[in-house]
Amino acid sequence: MFILKKKYFLIIESIKDIDLAIIKKHHKFVIIYRNHNNQESVLELTKFCKECKLKNIKFFIANNLKLATCVKSDGVYLSAKNREFRPLSLKKKNFKIIGSAHNYKELEMKSKQGCEYILFSRLFKVSYKPNKDFLGVNRFNKYCKIRNQKIIPLGGINILNLRKLQNVNSEGFAIMSEIKKKPTKIFSRLF
Repeated sequence: MFILKKKYFLIIESIKDIDLAIIKKHHKFVIIYRNHNNQESVLELTKFCKECKLKNIKFFIANNLKLATCVKSDGVYLSAKNREFRPLSLKKKNFKIIGSAHNYKELEMKSKQGCEYILFSRLFKVSYKPNKDFLGVNRFNKYCKIRNQKIIPLGGINILNLRKLQNVNSEGFAIMSEIKKKPTKIFSRLF
């Protein structure tokens, strides 16, 4: 079964986590680089960003506007914890903002920050926090109905529950941990 959506958001912690050669439908993918350890140099990130642009893949840097402008990425990704960012500080007109949220209050905050897309977490149960609540498809769809925004599901999406994404009222979805585990299987199911 193939999963057909307009956008696929891939969250990576290192540029080595993903091989751009296996991505075939280039215009559909958005790569979000969110690394807290800063393993890659600015030069490596700039090179990766250029490769993404050549393949028509959007590239975003998490929580670091200075680095995002330095490597000439397509925009910045604001985590749910980032509450200080003000969209007025953007000078580039085509610089995009993506945010993430875990509840209705954070959705409001990301809306005020000018986020084009908001990654809303946790759609399914996750293995690293098994006791934490998750939305499920029905509750996620209710949030999408209430909000007039582009809300993208994130969290717990893996190879086993990809089929359930057909019932999600969203133009895309975001995955993180499954990219590291089974990248080839995931990409083969996305078309």
